[in-house]
Amino acid sequence: MIASRFKGSAQRLLAPLAAMIGKTPVTPNALTVIGFILNVVVGAVLATGSQFVGGFLVLFAGLFDMLDGALARTTGKSTTFGAFLDSTLDRYSEAVLLFGLLVAATQSKDSTQAVLLVFAVMVGSVMVSYVRARAEGLGLRCEVGILARPERVILLALGLIINQLLPVLWILAVFTNLTALQRILHVRNITAGGGPRPAAERKVEEGKTPDARPSSRGPRRPAARLSD
Repeated sequence: MIASRFKGSAQRLLAPLAAMIGKTPVTPNALTVIGFILNVVVGAVLATGSQFVGGFLVLFAGLFDMLDGALARTTGKSTTFGAFLDSTLDRYSEAVLLFGLLVAATQSKDSTQAVLLVFAVMVGSVMVSYVRARAEGLGLRCEVGILARPERVILLALGLIINQLLPVLWILAVFTNLTALQRILHVRNITAGGGPRPAAERKVEEGKTPDARPSSRGPRRPAARLSD
């Protein structure tokens, strides 16, 4: 995926800034909340139909969304709740951006097509994240797919900046749902051997939560902040 290359470059770019912020009282979770608020502002800009400015703001907000993770790594303040909060607000951030596009779409000459496309993108984006979360909840790695969140942010920003939003919405609508399908097939393939199911899955079916079991391996390592 492009995500790995883009994420590595962005992390190197943000590392010095994260080091500076690390000397202040600002926490990674505070940056996560600020990033979400910033995305709400960007969504409001998109709702007015300001595509060119909105496109650059989408890129800026996307980079800012990665700053909390960079700060957590720099300061050693990674926590399980921080990873959970970051992932949850990422979903809300993407939703408010798409809602802004939805509002603008109702005012366009191709309103019906644009509204349907935004809806399809929203469904696909949610499913990409849900399939991974569900798989990892069962103890399975599921990071495959051609259109994770970084790619979606870049494509959306590009479509806004060059004033080609409708074609980009078509690309996003098709390939977000295709990515969700890729992940479903990936899980099917890695579980098709008929071997024992992950312990987490057995616990869920028995009405127990996977995290409720005691661990003989000591404290769990804080989860990483993941984009999708």
